Amino acid sequence: MDKKKYPKSRLGWLWENMSGKRILFIAALFGTALYNVLQLVVPHYSRQLINLFSEAEKEHLPLADKSDTIYHLIFLMVALTLFRVVVVYLDCMAYERVSQGALFRIRNYLYDKIQRQDMKFYSTYRTGDLMTRVTGDLDAVRHNIAWVIRCIVESLTLFLSASVYFFLINVKLALCIVSIAPLIFFIVFRFRKKVGPMHKALREKLAGMNTDAQENISGNRVVKAFAREEYEKEKFDASNKDYRDTNMKTQMVWLKFFPFVELIANALPVILLLVGGVFIINGEITMGDYTAFSLLIWAIANPMRMMGNIMNEFQRFSAASDKIMEIYYSEPEIVNHPDAIPHPGRFEGKVEFDLVSFQYEDGKLPVLKDISFVAEPGETVAIIGETGCGKTSLIQMIPRFYEPNSGKVLVDGVPVENYNMTDLRKNIGLATQDVLLYSDSIEGNISYGATALTAEEVEKYARYSAASDFIHRMPEGYDTIVGERGVGLSGGQKQRISLARALAIKPSILILDDTTSAVDMETEKQIQHSLRNLDFPCTKIIIAQRISTTKFADKILVLKDGRIIESGNHKDLVAAGGYYSDLVKLQLGDSMVSAS
Repeated sequence: MDKKKYPKSRLGWLWENMSGKRILFIAALFGTALYNVLQLVVPHYSRQLINLFSEAEKEHLPLADKSDTIYHLIFLMVALTLFRVVVVYLDCMAYERVSQGALFRIRNYLYDKIQRQDMKFYSTYRTGDLMTRVTGDLDAVRHNIAWVIRCIVESLTLFLSASVYFFLINVKLALCIVSIAPLIFFIVFRFRKKVGPMHKALREKLAGMNTDAQENISGNRVVKAFAREEYEKEKFDASNKDYRDTNMKTQMVWLKFFPFVELIANALPVILLLVGGVFIINGEITMGDYTAFSLLIWAIANPMRMMGNIMNEFQRFSAASDKIMEIYYSEPEIVNHPDAIPHPGRFEGKVEFDLVSFQYEDGKLPVLKDISFVAEPGETVAIIGETGCGKTSLIQMIPRFYEPNSGKVLVDGVPVENYNMTDLRKNIGLATQDVLLYSDSIEGNISYGATALTAEEVEKYARYSAASDFIHRMPEGYDTIVGERGVGLSGGQKQRISLARALAIKPSILILDDTTSAVDMETEKQIQHSLRNLDFPCTKIIIAQRISTTKFADKILVLKDGRIIESGNHKDLVAAGGYYSDLVKLQLGDSMVSAS
């Protein structure tokens, strides 16, 4: 997403997310200004004390006559210094509360935003990249509020207050010292132009490294199966080195400018020594004035030194915030229409495709072409065809994961885009071949879509999916904790739990994408029997490769190159002698085809 299209600037976006803590943040900024102005206390009163001693010495007066004034000045110095310590402590606490509050708000908003995105979003962004944005990039945002902004205000206040104080003491000496500041600003400006792009590259390298790590950990079984541990180690090592080298180059940019900044900053005491010494000799300033300059020269030098670090951190924030705001202001293409029809109850379950064509945005050829069929309520429709013919793309348009380029997908006679998406999807049970189970108990995974299920109901749906037997054999039964993504379970066991999860919501429409591909024939037979005898009405749309699955379907659709080339029941399609008949012969043999 182009950053020019963001509705708010980076700082405006931060301000928006400080909602509820903006007054505290403003108070913290004033507190920062206050405790830096209070840095003048010690030099100011030290100047007065030294001038007092000098006057007493010149006039040959005993210091005892000035004791009240001396004690008064020392008391003010100590009291205001202690007050400054309290202000600094409260100020740091305020910045931390504001930054953590903004971080919490942005992270929750991002997570909600990611949850509501469509399939195009998930095909565009890598998991590791998204994880980087909600962790490392967000920490850079928090750091900007808690440290960078505070340092900017601190440096400006300190520099300005010290400069004003210097001019009040002696204009000439102040000009000699402050006139060097433009050189620092010129150097920092040049540094900003060079370091900005490098921080953006650094965020990309970090996202790439995290993606490599995430994919390796998620695919650990594949890595071990092919004994590719060394290859993956070398691959991550290359990503890690790339990130390290980019980080080093970024830091080296500042190191090129740092000696010039340090040289100018260290020149200030020398200028003070030379010019200030001449002014004392000529009687233009007192020893107290020189002491005040000497005690406060760091208040001019340190902000100059800090400018480079501040700019470096601000560029880091800029690169990170661009990444976050890209997600923050992104919008899914598939959303509820303003006049979406609510449908909290069950659907009848009629599914209709009317001349549907579909093509992925990054694809050159259409995936589906003029698909038309009707699944009546309660019917079982099986879809069969070679790999890549568009079977999965077809079923993904029923719950509106994707939308057709032309034609209509209707449920109960109404185009799916006219329904409220939540109501539509709550009535569709989906079980895919690639199963995702959560790091939870088996019971928790089955009841994921229907959390109010009783233990008896959970077991009933496990029986429907032929999962109850192997679950009972587990040490803790339904309370057995499933590892991440179902580690520890076979492919067939995961598929059966996934099917039980889809059935547990008692869907009006059940979509199975080759869900029994990893189970044995006997288990599949049990599942097919259960699906034909569910205790609730349900239209079933099943993608299958086995004839044993399609044989009892009310309607079989044969897809090839995105088109329906055959349609009918098992008996009719076998008699037709087409693709389906050849597939039956291949799987069952000629004798079984004749028996069919």
